[in-house]
Amino acid sequence: MVMFVPDFHLAVVGVAGTIAGVAAIAMSVTAARRNDGRALMLGLAFSVMSELLIVHALATPGALLGPNGVVEVAGALNLPFSGLILSASALPALRRPHNVKTLLRVQVVVVPAMAAIGAAGLVWASHLPIVPTPSSLAAELIFAGTAPPLALLAWRASRTFLLTRRRADLVVAVGVVWLIGAQYGLLNFTMMDAAWWVAHGLEVAGIGMIGIPAALDLRHGIASRPLVGDLHADALVRNEEEFLGGRVRALLVRLGEKDPSTEGHTRRVATLAVQIGERLGLPEGRLRQLALGGLLHDMGKLRVPDEILKKPGRLTDEEFAAIRRHPSDGRELLTELGGFPATVLDLVESHHERIDGAGYPNRAPAGELALEVRVLTVADVYDALTADRVYRDAWPAARALELMVQESGTAFDPACVEALRATVASQQAAETPAAEPVADWRVRPLRSVSGRSAAA
Repeated sequence: MVMFVPDFHLAVVGVAGTIAGVAAIAMSVTAARRNDGRALMLGLAFSVMSELLIVHALATPGALLGPNGVVEVAGALNLPFSGLILSASALPALRRPHNVKTLLRVQVVVVPAMAAIGAAGLVWASHLPIVPTPSSLAAELIFAGTAPPLALLAWRASRTFLLTRRRADLVVAVGVVWLIGAQYGLLNFTMMDAAWWVAHGLEVAGIGMIGIPAALDLRHGIASRPLVGDLHADALVRNEEEFLGGRVRALLVRLGEKDPSTEGHTRRVATLAVQIGERLGLPEGRLRQLALGGLLHDMGKLRVPDEILKKPGRLTDEEFAAIRRHPSDGRELLTELGGFPATVLDLVESHHERIDGAGYPNRAPAGELALEVRVLTVADVYDALTADRVYRDAWPAARALELMVQESGTAFDPACVEALRATVASQQAAETPAAEPVADWRVRPLRSVSGRSAAA
């Protein structure tokens, strides 16, 4: 049992309402400028949160008003309303630009309406009943309806953290969990209980832990990733690049200077590999390693002489042997640098292996190839075929896919090839009204393209 002066409650909750209000303004303004419906939903959620908190603070018994029911209603409905709106921010439909105008109209109506209702409630506060009473059935039902949407947000933020390893994403996940604890305390204790005050502390801290990172994300031009939960493959690859140490980035720069086509190739392969891995249901940690392995898989080409790497004609047997050493050279180089997981080293060394054991450098059979390796192999070969090389022009997507289907079960894992086809089809559907038709190409075996492997 504790007792604080009413003005203390007014100040604490007022601070929380101010934080939420500042975050709401930042989110809404940035979202409107960037035509981002998901970010606008975040702004609406924090607007509702801010208004209810301020009403809850102003209705503090013994501060500006006497005993009243507004303080209970505003405190009980704050997190349920804002939590539902936050959960809805991940809806795919909100990515469509025309929905932003609709959401702006909704916000223009909802925010003043709630302010008017709150003001009326404060005027008539003494006439309103105190509901829900602590630990009542109504209170438990409200918590039962509040916890699942907030738990979904916590799961979404935790998943994003496993992908990005950004501390800000972890802060958001912890902040949402604290809001769940805060809601339980607010609904089951009274102002005379220490737990009630602890719940308010959790609420203030939780709002700050969610609102500040979300506003900072918007400042950088993205909707809050831990809240909307849709970190795309290209963003994951960029994050992995940012986490690379200075020496590794310097080597990647050297590789780009040595062979500009390889620099773009590695990023595209990493992105495509993550997309294939997502379709195959790989968990977050393995997707991160797949992205990193994709970025680094051709690092061994730093040891390939320029006259071989950039030769426009057919390679001699000796030159092709030098090319075939780059996977082993890449693993050796990264091992010397240190700090890379075993899976990443395997991806670098084994991305030219075939499931029939006819690949290089170790002729490893399918049973020795992790799923990540088989995914990276498919992504690597497809991008190599569909990009211009010094020894040939790029192939159309349909031709490359047909060759890979022919080699499915011998060179490539059939499940990975099918996931690749689905990924390419979805990309084509997004880029053009109709997917590219599959032409009747007559393709040669994979290992006979211009005297070198297709992805060498």
